[in-house]
Amino acid sequence: MTAVAVVTGAGSGLGRRIARALLDEGYQVAFAGRREETLREAAEGHPAALVMPTDVVDPGQVEALFDAVRAEWGRVDLLVNNAGVFGPTGDIDEIGLDDWKRTVDTNLTGAFLCARHAVRVMKEQRPQGGRIINNGSISAQTPRPGSVAYTATKHAITGLTKSLSLDGRAYDIACGQIDIGNAATEMTAAFSRGARQADGTERPEPTFDPAHVAAAVVYMAGLPLDTNVQFMTVTATKMPFIGRG
Repeated sequence: MTAVAVVTGAGSGLGRRIARALLDEGYQVAFAGRREETLREAAEGHPAALVMPTDVVDPGQVEALFDAVRAEWGRVDLLVNNAGVFGPTGDIDEIGLDDWKRTVDTNLTGAFLCARHAVRVMKEQRPQGGRIINNGSISAQTPRPGSVAYTATKHAITGLTKSLSLDGRAYDIACGQIDIGNAATEMTAAFSRGARQADGTERPEPTFDPAHVAAAVVYMAGLPLDTNVQFMTVTATKMPFIGRG
């Protein structure tokens, strides 16, 4: 039986790399994201890909995504909750409420909505079970200066991961989290030119090939359901994260 995966934010960046790596491993993959054009480019040439334009903040669109996947392939074995935004930057008193809500809606509520539908399908299907992998970011562990909205949502993703892992046990649903630091994508391009540090200075930070993130997700996804990578941290070796920099 061919395994079925849903990857959010699959049109670009890490999501695209992860989705294509899963295809290469023989998965049938639903590419979910807001922009249909980039999704089609990402999935081009792969007959085992399903393109599903989806805004994860919209409950109706998320429901339609999982309905379409189940109609196409009959089940969901893997959800990669990858869609996310950096959100506003600045001190907390400089952050607008609308910007805060937009970040929470995308990074946290979107992951909740996708996980909710994935779990429903995984409970009902036979054989029962599946796996959810959440993209936490190293900001789930240690914040950057001026990133209160992003950091708060990523810390919350850790709570979501733990709760899903615990509550999924009875149904053979595993949940793990990958925390990524400075993979070289469109979202992190500015870091290589200069990023604000905790001491107030700004300096370039090293990045690494996102193919290594995709390989890590493929490894996590390929484990039997009685085995789980609960948390994995993948960073550029010399990035200012461990210790004082």
